[in-house]
Amino acid sequence: MSANFGVIVFPGSNCDHDAYHALAHVMNANAQFIWHKDTDLSDIDLLLVPGGFSYGDYLRSGAIARFSPIMQSVTEFAHKGGPVLGICNGFQILLEAGLLPGAMLHNEQLRFICKQSYLRCETSNTLFTRMIEPGEVLQLPVAHGEGNYVTDSDQLKKLQDNDQIVFRYCNREGKTTPESNINGSIDHIAGICNQQRNVLGMMPHPERAVESILGSDDGKRIFESALQELAAV
Repeated sequence: MSANFGVIVFPGSNCDHDAYHALAHVMNANAQFIWHKDTDLSDIDLLLVPGGFSYGDYLRSGAIARFSPIMQSVTEFAHKGGPVLGICNGFQILLEAGLLPGAMLHNEQLRFICKQSYLRCETSNTLFTRMIEPGEVLQLPVAHGEGNYVTDSDQLKKLQDNDQIVFRYCNREGKTTPESNINGSIDHIAGICNQQRNVLGMMPHPERAVESILGSDDGKRIFESALQELAAV
């Protein structure tokens, strides 16, 4: 039986249809939209929390969406081991909900960034990166104003020691240079997972890089990994 993907829609989401297109039309997966007031996830195998500007990013990015009715169900789903992928604003929402550690600040340059980026896979020990070798470089676009990931030194050490840093910003050759850290994130962090390894948050957009005509199809690697893992369950 094919896995069912749920794409959550908040007021202000604007990457929900990109995610749906990537899953349903490119990856040929079963995908459906889930309105933020819905709470039934009984037929969902993987949740995707998409990018955008949920609730206009008022107060703080993701801070209001964190209190949407759906988020209690998302938290329960994740705590039971259900896979959750948060992209851009989705990553911010997962941080605000406490499903991932740390927080986001405004980009170091205090400007919205919309460009191609390179990120290095640091671990294949998640269902989202099982088919990606550590050290491989992916080209994915970014589009955010608050992507500067921060955490305290103790939590950073835990992330490093527990192999929870999934992606780091790098250059085309895979080197983490100062110039490649596009938003100033601590330790070049572009994506992290929880200790249980079923929740991944990342700022770059894999759903916008699934067709070579758009400049890169490297994002397919992440969705292919998830599909393969779910098919094996």
